[in-house]
Amino acid sequence: MDELEQIKKDIREIKERNTRVEMDKAWETSLSRKILIAVLTYIIVVLFFTFAHLPNPFVNAIVPTLGFLLSTLSISLFKRLWMKGNK
Repeated sequence: MDELEQIKKDIREIKERNTRVEMDKAWETSLSRKILIAVLTYIIVVLFFTFAHLPNPFVNAIVPTLGFLLSTLSISLFKRLWMKGNK
């Protein structure tokens, strides 16, 4: 393979990688991901509370789910603050 073909191949691979990275970033910040995290967290906490025989697992699971969701949503704020302070 000559040098020009190798450069074209390298550029194509870089573009494919950039597309994958952009999709990963879009998923990480998507509303769908945040909703999925909240639903899965709620289900896991309800199951835990049920097996632990705690009262009202469906109602009581809301608090830890909201706490977890708020902590994941606030990470981006703290990341921006950290990045601003470390420039």
